[in-house]
Amino acid sequence: MNRQVIEAFRATGGKPGGQWEGIPVVLVHHVGAKSGKKRIAPLVPLVDGDRIYIIASKGGSDTNPDWYHNLRAHPETVAEWGAETFPVTARVLEGQEREDVYAKQVALQPQFGDYQRRTSRLIPVIELERHGS
Repeated sequence: MNRQVIEAFRATGGKPGGQWEGIPVVLVHHVGAKSGKKRIAPLVPLVDGDRIYIIASKGGSDTNPDWYHNLRAHPETVAEWGAETFPVTARVLEGQEREDVYAKQVALQPQFGDYQRRTSRLIPVIELERHGS
């Protein structure tokens, strides 16, 4: 499914259709922490002005998604947003900053509140800090 979303994202300038119609998508490149294999994850971001955040919810699972571990190991990476591709540094938010961003995401997409309630782990929030902006 990821391959189809990535292809549709690129073919439409960042606006894949189907079940993704009207939902923002960012493509986050990441390198396997153990394997070293290059991968791309289509993720639903929170965009706040010129800032892009991603949430490591994994649907409320008790484990973090693999891409999160990969970004922790290799935070210097690339993101695709709309028709742009640019370098970013993945920065894990903590404390009140994390709480504020997560609350904004829940306000926009309430399922993220459900995800947090399903797990005992604190779901990580990551900012994709754009280089040269």
